[in-house]
Amino acid sequence: MKKIFMSVIFLVIVFLMVRSNFSIFNKSADTSEQVKYKEISGTIKKGETLFDIFKKYNLNLSELFKIKEASANIYTLREVYPGQPYKIVIGDNNQINAFIYWIDDDSVLNINRTESGYCAEKKAVEYEKMIMHIGGIIKDNLISSIGKDNGNLMLALQLSDIFAWDIDFSTDLRNDDTFKLVVEGLYLDGEFKKYGDILSAEFVNNGETYFAYRFEYNGRVDYYDAEGKSLRKAFLKAPLSFRRISSGFSSGRFHPILKIYRPHHGLDYAAPMGTPVSAAGDGIVIFSGYERGYGKLVILKHPNGYRTYYGHLSRIGRNIRRGIKVEQGHIIGYVGATGLATRPHLHYEMRINNRPVNPITVKSLKGNSIPKKLMAEFRGFKNQMDGRLASIIPTAVVLAKK
Repeated sequence: MKKIFMSVIFLVIVFLMVRSNFSIFNKSADTSEQVKYKEISGTIKKGETLFDIFKKYNLNLSELFKIKEASANIYTLREVYPGQPYKIVIGDNNQINAFIYWIDDDSVLNINRTESGYCAEKKAVEYEKMIMHIGGIIKDNLISSIGKDNGNLMLALQLSDIFAWDIDFSTDLRNDDTFKLVVEGLYLDGEFKKYGDILSAEFVNNGETYFAYRFEYNGRVDYYDAEGKSLRKAFLKAPLSFRRISSGFSSGRFHPILKIYRPHHGLDYAAPMGTPVSAAGDGIVIFSGYERGYGKLVILKHPNGYRTYYGHLSRIGRNIRRGIKVEQGHIIGYVGATGLATRPHLHYEMRINNRPVNPITVKSLKGNSIPKKLMAEFRGFKNQMDGRLASIIPTAVVLAKK
């Protein structure tokens, strides 16, 4: 009996030793199969290229060529910009396993090594969206009232675009005008990155209140007033964004070059050389060329006898020639100082049946309405937004609240 017991103990010890050795073998095998990765990350410096980065970290330049080739149809890696983040994942033998480059705030280029070579894809940045409330009081101009950092500047531009058919943010604004915004805040890893879409807005300009509500149907997003009518109209209030009028409509303006008084049937928008000029409304090009005092000039013909003139251009937009149809907002030229002009500016003129009119006083017809079958849904959204807008208190310093 004792011999049997000792034999069993011996077998157990042998089994444990074998299993232990087997486990050690497996662990060493697992360790040998594990690939150790290292990462290189940073931001593109001014004047820096990917070639410079690969040289700096002694990476294989032939792999850089393969990476560029893989992404050629998605994004050209010659175009890397200062301040944009990147990450390089390196495996065994100093091979590039992955390359990640932030193209912009909304998209990332991912390039990964596969068995058949490198594979590239452009992926949207997945932000967490939070609704924010913003209120402010106009002091001097829209940009300084909202804030001049890049995120706030883009928010000001978005707000200007929404009300572009009703308010000229250069000529119509008054100190102590107020604005309220319900807007998406986009967050990444819990950190605020930028503003998204404006969901609703209220703007009080010179005692008149304007509303805008973002609504989508049939795959198209637009902004509507409180009655469900599109804010889009036949003509934009002005053909330039963030501009100032340097000379108003007049029947007798002293001409700075000719030194005489003569009619000035239009508006002069002072703007930097090369600022894009947009078509104020849908129309057909009836003139594109050089015309004496106007310099380089584009004339558009619109429905109901309207014509708009865009003079002193530095250059005329590509394919903007007689007979071409253009849509509202399409770039037709760029601010210049050709013709009788002392400095870069746009001369903008409007005529009805060849009679000059002041563009500021022209009232455009309301846009299309939301279909009746969707009005209940729109009113529900509007009521929700009205509650949010009513809770916002405009302040001299813009405040953003979640």
